[in-house]
Amino acid sequence: MVASRNSILKALAAWCGLLLGAQSVSAQAPAYLNPDLPVAQRVNDLVARMTLEEKVSQMLDQAPAIDRLGVPRYNWWNEALHGVARSGLATSFPQAIGYAATWNDSLVHRMAVAISDEARAKHHEYVRHDRRLRYQGLTLWSPNINIFRDPRWGRGQETYGEDPFLTGSLGVQFIRGLQGDDSTYLKTVATVKHFAVHSGPEPERHVFDAVVGERDLREAYLPHFERGIREGGAYSLMCAYNRVNALAACGSEPLLQGILRREWGFDGFVVSDCWAVDDIYLNHKLVATPEEAAALAVRSGTDLDCGSKVYPALVNAVRQGLISEAEIDAAVRRLFTGRFRLGMFDPPSRVPYAQIPYSVVDQPAHRELARQVARESIVLLKNDGVLPLRRDLGTLAVIGPNADQWLMLLGNYNGVPSDVITPLRGIREAVAPGTRVLYARGADLADGFPFHEIVPAAALGGPDGRPGLRAEYFGTGALEGAPLFTGTDSTLNADWHDRAPRADMNDDDFGVRWTGTLRPTRTGTYRLGMIATTRFELYLADTLLVRSQYNYRDELGDPRVVSAEPVHLEAGRAYPIRVDAHESYGDAQVQLVWDAPPGDLEGEAMDAARQADAVVLFLGLSPRLEGEEMKVEVDGFRGGDRTSLDLPASQQRLLERVTALGKPTVLVLLNGSALSVGWAQEHVPAIVEAWYPGQAGNAIADVLFGDYNPAGRLPVTFYRRVEDLPPFGEYAMAGRTYRFFRGEPLYAFGHGLSYTTFRYANLRTSAASVAPGGQVTVSVDVTNTGARAGDEVVQLYVSYPGSAVERPVRELKGFARVPLQPGQTRTVQMTLRADELRYWDADNDRWLLEPRPVRLQVGASSADLRVEQMLGVGP
Repeated sequence: MVASRNSILKALAAWCGLLLGAQSVSAQAPAYLNPDLPVAQRVNDLVARMTLEEKVSQMLDQAPAIDRLGVPRYNWWNEALHGVARSGLATSFPQAIGYAATWNDSLVHRMAVAISDEARAKHHEYVRHDRRLRYQGLTLWSPNINIFRDPRWGRGQETYGEDPFLTGSLGVQFIRGLQGDDSTYLKTVATVKHFAVHSGPEPERHVFDAVVGERDLREAYLPHFERGIREGGAYSLMCAYNRVNALAACGSEPLLQGILRREWGFDGFVVSDCWAVDDIYLNHKLVATPEEAAALAVRSGTDLDCGSKVYPALVNAVRQGLISEAEIDAAVRRLFTGRFRLGMFDPPSRVPYAQIPYSVVDQPAHRELARQVARESIVLLKNDGVLPLRRDLGTLAVIGPNADQWLMLLGNYNGVPSDVITPLRGIREAVAPGTRVLYARGADLADGFPFHEIVPAAALGGPDGRPGLRAEYFGTGALEGAPLFTGTDSTLNADWHDRAPRADMNDDDFGVRWTGTLRPTRTGTYRLGMIATTRFELYLADTLLVRSQYNYRDELGDPRVVSAEPVHLEAGRAYPIRVDAHESYGDAQVQLVWDAPPGDLEGEAMDAARQADAVVLFLGLSPRLEGEEMKVEVDGFRGGDRTSLDLPASQQRLLERVTALGKPTVLVLLNGSALSVGWAQEHVPAIVEAWYPGQAGNAIADVLFGDYNPAGRLPVTFYRRVEDLPPFGEYAMAGRTYRFFRGEPLYAFGHGLSYTTFRYANLRTSAASVAPGGQVTVSVDVTNTGARAGDEVVQLYVSYPGSAVERPVRELKGFARVPLQPGQTRTVQMTLRADELRYWDADNDRWLLEPRPVRLQVGASSADLRVEQMLGVGP
């Protein structure tokens, strides 16, 4: 990106000053600028030089510069859930629930290394141009390791599923990949969130009290957080919006001080979820004033206030005696320890991660890794011999609202890759040259829910009546003066990523105006809108229809549909249209979209299916239907959450009509949460779960045509019906997840098929019993008994026959993803620690290991257990 000359000079001056201050340390130089001193000494020296007001200013997510001390401004809010997010160009890996389905912790680590490489490279490029805005830093507010206790929760897609052991194992590797392995410097800071009992309902998250028993708290909601802190070494933790047992999560001394710091030894910083401290007095009404809320949060252990509305009151809180300055000092020291460990006050030459070149961003190796993660995430739910498909079919019908939607693939909290391959495109690129691929949308995502597509070229014309929109390119985002040059765009689908339209333009300051006419193809109700990472205004007949939701001077939001109110348009009539786009952040993407009156969607799909030798249906959900605190109120969905587990009715109708033709049919689900597809299980020959796979939609084609043998496993239970679940707002684990659900699931936790078969034999342990504090090695022989190479995910479960207390039906305690050639046998070993067999004795506030045998079971899922044996427990 090309910054202005002033920005470059300013950035160089800042860096040179820091370099000189750090390298030319004299007897008079402050200790905090000496990189040879211990971090703690440097931090103490810096904090001691600050005024109370300066300290408080650093406890906000938008921390201002302290010029007299040479402290640059810093924005703590940055995201990296499955790739560097909201920061423009970046590799987009599968959504978190998708890469959890790989059950491959080493692959998750490789992915996190790639993400942190891109985060580092982008950060240093921003700093070189004096850019320190939101989503441009190194403190990454990922991973989300909440337990996906109920499939109705819209943000469950951001998690690693319903099991504490799987979540902890994947979370540890993700954290390590983000933070690096240098003994002195952190590569980035990983933030485990949302501590500690948080999983909906989304519409009530600012007022909700999650009431949970002590055993469920310790056994279901905390173990993976403990592993993230103790094993992963996460330096940051985010507390949640809601209350937990009547105490605000960001004002809970028992959670943040008692468990997190005193029990687990956490020495990093705690950040509030954004505006969660406001909630303490505005929504939870636990205190009456901002001063009381701020003091409560800091004294409870929350060091950083995201939202920056309450913590400025800490100055008055100190003066009122609600909190001491020493308590402020402790929080600020933790924050600056993080910045020092990131190397922000040291010469770049001393920081190994500062040498990562910008060329790693979206590099070919990362794109291929994204495709591999997507391949390994895909779960084969059912196959009656239809898969893999022949690539030389005469005609293949690709049908469904998710077949050609690029934005859906990216989930939420995502970056913007340079090339997003939709499932339709992946199939077209994979089939033989003579195969005809027919596409039909077939249905809306849900009845009454807008389906936005790029406005086609046939509907657009220039001011002079010629095809295409007139595009005028300006040298400033303000669109001032005469345009630098003009052009014609057949559609409005511009994507410059981190560059400008032309080399002589400023990447961070330019504007484009498109003008012309919109000529609708049908008479009816339209919803015009934009997908953009710039500021924009959309005008129809000189009337402002819609403008961007973000100002983009301070942040870059997710690329999402911003839709206008419905308007009635007449077919063939020319409506003047204008789009103004203003780039000021560092990434530029602009698309003009509409939700047009549909034709006969089902009829078009049926015509395509009748002509086909096989049909692939792409159905499911969308991040526009399920997600974080959303304004969605359609049948089956509420505010980001779901009220039904079924496919939306519009898609179910399409599924039943197409299946009735009797063609070889494959149902591919794209979604972030479990679906009750019982009808499909009975009637559709093959079903594939592909989640939100990120930029590499061609990974689906790899599986469909047999180039890759699927081996993903479900990290959640697929229930038969929503009525099988307890009420959504209840946080007790009874009746939830495979650990406590006693009904028959549609697809069990850990389920996933293959194009080959496997045999298990010779389960054994390294000792007949395990002593307190000890461990045993569990071994099993696994053989590929089929004709194809493939991975098997070997899963170890423990149950507790004869326990004196209620225990889970079974619990995952080990897993390994193992590649096997046809006929090959491998011995798989997993470690089982005695500490993992304990339960929480709530009466005595302690962990208790029962001296009675436990049952070990190993197999292909929680419901497909092939071998078992007992293991003694005791001295």
